[in-house]
Amino acid sequence: MSSTAGFSRIRAYLWPIYRHELTKFVPLLLIFFLVGFNYSLLRATKDALVVTAPSSGAEALPFLKVWAIVPMAFLFTFIFTRVSNRVSREKIFYVMMSIFIAFFLVFMFFLYPFQDALHPHSFCDKIQEMLPQGFQGFIAMFRNWTFTLFYIMSEMWSTIIMTVLLWGFANDVTSVNDAKRYYGLLGISINLSGIFAGSVATSMSQNTFNPSLPFGANAWDQTIFLLSSVLVLAGVACMFLFRYIHSKGFGYNSPSYHAENTGPEVKMGLRKNFAYLAKSKYLICIAVIVVTYNIAINLVEVVWKDQVKQLYPNPSDFNAYMGQVLTWIGIIATVTSVFISGTVIRKFSWTASAMISPLILLTTGIAFFFFFFFKDSSFAAFATMFGTTPLVLCVFFGSLQNCLARASKYTLFDATKELAFIPLSKECKLKGKAAIDGVGSRLGKSGGSVMHQSLLMCFGTVALSTPYVAFLLLFAIAGWMVAVRALGKQFNALVSHQETLKDPDEEPQAALQPTMAESTIK
Repeated sequence: MSSTAGFSRIRAYLWPIYRHELTKFVPLLLIFFLVGFNYSLLRATKDALVVTAPSSGAEALPFLKVWAIVPMAFLFTFIFTRVSNRVSREKIFYVMMSIFIAFFLVFMFFLYPFQDALHPHSFCDKIQEMLPQGFQGFIAMFRNWTFTLFYIMSEMWSTIIMTVLLWGFANDVTSVNDAKRYYGLLGISINLSGIFAGSVATSMSQNTFNPSLPFGANAWDQTIFLLSSVLVLAGVACMFLFRYIHSKGFGYNSPSYHAENTGPEVKMGLRKNFAYLAKSKYLICIAVIVVTYNIAINLVEVVWKDQVKQLYPNPSDFNAYMGQVLTWIGIIATVTSVFISGTVIRKFSWTASAMISPLILLTTGIAFFFFFFFKDSSFAAFATMFGTTPLVLCVFFGSLQNCLARASKYTLFDATKELAFIPLSKECKLKGKAAIDGVGSRLGKSGGSVMHQSLLMCFGTVALSTPYVAFLLLFAIAGWMVAVRALGKQFNALVSHQETLKDPDEEPQAALQPTMAESTIK
């Protein structure tokens, strides 16, 4: 039976939701919007804080993602697994969300206002005199440690709240058949949130200092206070909406969820999760896709943000520009979701849909590096003809690359990745997703950052190391494409035979068991 049976052609295309599903789907749609809104707002703000901080720059990002993000990713995954073993699935969301809300309150009222007293500038200046230039990023990470904490929590919001908890919840309470209708609209909600977040970041960053406000010594201080307040309010609203869904019996307390998840509760442990992951070729392919995507996007973004910092050294200007980029990412992603991605996912194979993202990143990455390498030669005269500078053109094409690559990620990459989790058993889905999304994505970013670090140690600056970054990008995308093809074959075999991938610890002949009839994804 078609997943859109009973709808007109236009309704099936734009809003394939049945009336009886509105009580469940609309609150879920709003939660995705708010979580995506915070995610986009944090993306702009964390970069503005770190890249424009005193004695810092884009070279600090690779060090942050290795020496700060990876340990904290393991810590948060450990916390998540421990909490999961002690409280109900619903309460996990409240506990983890409360941790983030508490941090943003502490940052807003204590860490940021007292940064001058908390940051060890004198000590870091002495260390910098003794070490080579290539260590500047590492020292900046320690020098501006309160901004480092904000950057960490911003990254963990993406990993824990959006990917593990929110998408995990959607996977748990949605069948493959319903996901084909739901996920496109949920993606549109996230994309629209990026437009609003970008507009908020830009407008707040362009405000002038208001002496009548009781906080902040300058316009940027007041912007940080206002942005943090918005983050907290959106987080609290998410908790109320999540509770509403469960109060109506559509969450983890729904009869359908309990019917499909009978048996003993799954207990998770960090080491066991990764050992479990290593036994499944299916989960390994998903992990490779996640890791290589994050390596590729990280390799390009550090170079691009270094160019943006040169063009906009002031934090307010930097944040305003990043807000504009977020707005355009949201616009492109929304248009793509409405008119392209949903149709692609419904009409084409999983492999074809998943292969679009690496192809976009490959072509746009090549274009950006082309303009980067030639900006100081023949393009100097070309830029002068149009009344601009080579740096402005380089930033523009880097921004275009980021917009297209991110838009494809939010529309096709996320949707196809989450679809790949659905044909898994409860234990396989829970443990595999915690390991892959909780740590795997961070390992990918850190893998790219390790490459950047090594190059910075050798060449001293981002600009001098860029040719080697472009070369490494090609290898990461190649590995991504190979993993997509391998996973696509396994996914199609499972869904076409209406099977569920069981625990990899079971006997091979019992690895595949029939499940409830789902619509076939060709």
